[in-house]
Amino acid sequence: MNRIKIDLDRQMGHINPHIFGGFAEHLGRCIYGGIYEPDSRLADENGFRTDVLDALRRLNMPIMRYPGGNFVSGYRWMDGVGPIESRPTRPELAWEAVEPNHFGTNEFIQFCRKINTEPYIVVNCGDGDMREARDWVEYCNGAQNTALANLRRQHGFDAPHNVKYWGIGNEVDGEWQIGYKTPQEYARAYKEFAKVMRMVDPSIRLVASLISSWRTEFVERTQLLLDHAADFVDYLALHWYVGNPENDFAKYMTTSEILEARISAIEGLIKAMKLQRNIQRPIAIAVDEWNVWYRTRGRTSEERNNLEERYNLEDALVVAMHFNAFIRHAQSVKMANIAQIVNVIAPIFTNPDGLFLQTIFHPFEVYRRTCGDTALDVFWEGDTFSAGDYVGLRTLDVSATLDKQHNSLSIYVVNRSQTDNLETTIMLDCGHFAGEVQAFVINGPDIKAENSFDNSNHVGVSKAAFTAERRQLNYTFEPHSVTALVCPLE
Repeated sequence: MNRIKIDLDRQMGHINPHIFGGFAEHLGRCIYGGIYEPDSRLADENGFRTDVLDALRRLNMPIMRYPGGNFVSGYRWMDGVGPIESRPTRPELAWEAVEPNHFGTNEFIQFCRKINTEPYIVVNCGDGDMREARDWVEYCNGAQNTALANLRRQHGFDAPHNVKYWGIGNEVDGEWQIGYKTPQEYARAYKEFAKVMRMVDPSIRLVASLISSWRTEFVERTQLLLDHAADFVDYLALHWYVGNPENDFAKYMTTSEILEARISAIEGLIKAMKLQRNIQRPIAIAVDEWNVWYRTRGRTSEERNNLEERYNLEDALVVAMHFNAFIRHAQSVKMANIAQIVNVIAPIFTNPDGLFLQTIFHPFEVYRRTCGDTALDVFWEGDTFSAGDYVGLRTLDVSATLDKQHNSLSIYVVNRSQTDNLETTIMLDCGHFAGEVQAFVINGPDIKAENSFDNSNHVGVSKAAFTAERRQLNYTFEPHSVTALVCPLE
């Protein structure tokens, strides 16, 4: 028998809704043919696909990262403003494409307003310079009678965009990146970019590009950034992608451990540097690129340009494990952005006639709709499994949140067994269950089940309700499933 024990007083930290963020890059059919398709019969008056907007509203992403990604390291933002017919077409080097610049800063802001999300813009710290970066802040946020604020007004936007979140560079630690920088080079560049951007708007929040290649010197990068620029760092950005190239389900289910190891390592480095340098201000973690991605890794030119990954049920389980990890580390992880949102390694997949929701859409939607505001420190024990380099891992992967306003407990459980129903006793140390417990279960016929245009509900969400005892409920978690139990309390 498996057992989950919850003490409502063991609260680990506030959950920032920004852990449910998204990311849109000029790559493949994410922007053109995904978000933005003016010639489509499904487009609104601004050229946005209305079916895509409706699907994104279901995910209710509170923050959206843009425009990259590798793309931003060669991007000139001035190319993407002003009359569309006057914008230059450029070769796009990062993804071997051609960029028409029909979608740029103002279109992105319009898009964000339509889905009620906070814009988060990354500046070019590859082949761009600090003047270009500070100009972009002025164009977006300037309220005075200055040249770039007036240029924005001339382009039809009188009020400032008030973009609060700004990243400085993308994956600067990667040799593949335009403008790769050593730890020393980036620490120096970051500080100088940050200084002039904050001079334009002191209220902005800044994100430093820390690590994407986990085989390089991320300890040194962390130390140098916080040695040189701690006063300008609000977030340290981590990137990762995971997958199952060996087609080994059990090993794939150990992904939780690498997530825990990476987040814990960066938490420790931040704590050590804050202690060593007497840094008093908070420095958070932003996992601002993450997802499952391994099938379309560039074996062909078409794959490099499209990255149209098709997801199955086991991928949905791994996406849910990401949210469990972000919840368990709520005290440090204050932003996370799934990459990406439409067509390109994305939960939404379109064609000219419509769309379907990929399997990974469902855990995102369920967690976003049911997640409370406070992370709880959960104890659980029971069945175990061994795979890859790990022995004795708990078969259930668990997190829990408390919604203080509505006095509700949400328990999230990934059953990583391919074959077994797992009977589980859930106990409260204090408080009582009250009213009906709502169960949301994401599952399909087998771990390789996918959704498609022909079968859009092969993997979906089933709902049920039941009554719990005062301090205990018994529940059987289906094999290869993600379950959210939403429990009213008294």
